[in-house]
Amino acid sequence: MTMSIASQEAVEDTAKQRQEDSDIKRNNVELNENVVSSIVSNPVGITKQIIKGVVRAKLNKRRHLVIPGAISPNYLDHLMPSIVTDLFQPQTVTYNGGVANIKQWKISCYLEVMESGIPCTNPHEGLKSHCRELLDTCNNLFASWYRQQHACNDKTTSSYKVDEEGNPIVSRLMTFITRYTPAPDENALLKHVDGAGKVDGSVVVALPIDRWTASEEENSFEGHGGGLTFWDGRTKRSANGTRGPEEIVYDTRSGDIAFIDRAVWHQANPITRGTRWALVIFYKVER
Repeated sequence: MTMSIASQEAVEDTAKQRQEDSDIKRNNVELNENVVSSIVSNPVGITKQIIKGVVRAKLNKRRHLVIPGAISPNYLDHLMPSIVTDLFQPQTVTYNGGVANIKQWKISCYLEVMESGIPCTNPHEGLKSHCRELLDTCNNLFASWYRQQHACNDKTTSSYKVDEEGNPIVSRLMTFITRYTPAPDENALLKHVDGAGKVDGSVVVALPIDRWTASEEENSFEGHGGGLTFWDGRTKRSANGTRGPEEIVYDTRSGDIAFIDRAVWHQANPITRGTRWALVIFYKVER
């Protein structure tokens, strides 16, 4: 498959950011008091990465940001065994009208659901407790990113509530872990917007390849799809003459985090072998 120019740029940016991550020295400074340093790969540089990333994104009129390795893969390796061997219990939920043309979604376990019980009424409290530190860390990172993304004369900036550090106060509306497989209706979540565009933003964290229920070779999807695609940024004319936003493809790995603004079109790309795991959080910004 020929990769678009935008996708090539995304790959180059990803490689550059991975190199920058390894070059930034670590010390005891944290994003804020609530971030557990062992969870964030680079507590010193993460704020800098977010700021630089948002500047680049805005120059290209993009409303999303992917930071490679923001969450420590080592930390996730400690978190995952209990998830894949015990805690993960997928719930079957029916979406009115479907999500990405799938009416019955069977591959996610919900840690938190909306107040109205959407999409299910039995969230997994044990899984939520197991992931609590990671969820709280994602809150902090999302708030830091949202502040930067909506700065500089953005009319939404003055409308949200802030904490003592000036970051928006955010709350999780829905949280779930998804396991993709090659089976039909389980291999991807095709082009969609999160929460039908009714959430203020979302986070996707790529989780490790499952090495605990089978060998890594058996469960790996490497070379067989995966990653994220976004339709975002400057409007361009495609090969067939239609105009639309850029198509940007990211080959995500364990610990990569995606920040997604409201109503940005994206998808979890199909896999044809192995399993792929992801943590997804929908957010509300308090106003």
